Amino acid sequence: MASLRWMRLRPQEAALLAITAVWGSTFLLVHWAMQHSGPWFFVGIRFLVAGAISVVIFRRVLRGIRWRDIGAGVAIGVMIYLGYGLQTLGLQTIDSSTSAFITAMYVPLVPLAQWAVFRRRPPVMAFVGAGLAFVGLLLIAGPDAFALSLGAGEIATMISTLPIAAEIILISVFAGRIDLGRITVIQLLTAGVLGLLTMPLVGEGVPEFSWIWVGCAVGLGAASCLIQLTMNWAQKSVSPTRATVIYAGEPVWAGVIGRIAGERLPATALLGGALVVLGILASELRLVLKRSRDDGNTPPDRALHPT
Repeated sequence: MASLRWMRLRPQEAALLAITAVWGSTFLLVHWAMQHSGPWFFVGIRFLVAGAISVVIFRRVLRGIRWRDIGAGVAIGVMIYLGYGLQTLGLQTIDSSTSAFITAMYVPLVPLAQWAVFRRRPPVMAFVGAGLAFVGLLLIAGPDAFALSLGAGEIATMISTLPIAAEIILISVFAGRIDLGRITVIQLLTAGVLGLLTMPLVGEGVPEFSWIWVGCAVGLGAASCLIQLTMNWAQKSVSPTRATVIYAGEPVWAGVIGRIAGERLPATALLGGALVVLGILASELRLVLKRSRDDGNTPPDRALHPT
């Protein structure tokens, strides 16, 4: 019965599960958009659209904005910019399913990030999970990985997992301390502005008009607003470690959607993707075991939540 209590989803966890499906569907749209737009322009427009939507929703609370709201929003926004920017850069040369499975490596990194931030040593299974995820990455990358010649797309996507993990940690650090609406607006606008400012630094120009990148930018802007708002709200009561178990379904959704759209990963890449997901779940196995031994008196999300 204890394990069944652990599996029961609260509204916040159900919301995270729902946005995980939305998140998984975004990879394919970005991959399509990259055929008509540069990565940094698209990231800039995508998050400016998301920021504009959030401004409309939270316009009333912006009047009382404080410096700590700005600081927290900018810090998270920088991580969003780096994570999604590098991920989008990688999607120029790799398909959406591969990108999603590589990106999922951020989940085993979260316990390590918690160790650095909160001085809590992660369990052994966190390292086991990281090892499984790394082997999975090698299989996804293909034979070139064993020659230490990963492609630029795989490398950029792999690096993007670091700021994505940092984003999850920062959201938990600031959750409950600042206004939900203000931080959502600031982080989205920060990511959008930084994306456009990166264009001249890398020599990227404004693409020719295309309804494809326009439609993808608007659609993903709305999705990004929904995703970030839900994460900011739900992680007030859901610990980063607990949230990562839910986020583990994201590459699965991306793989399913990519296959429906016609992407065909080789058998070794599918095996690699399975190892990545297995590594993700293994890194959180200690949490499951702890819940199964729980006598029901400990709040579900406080066992590993930093104090």
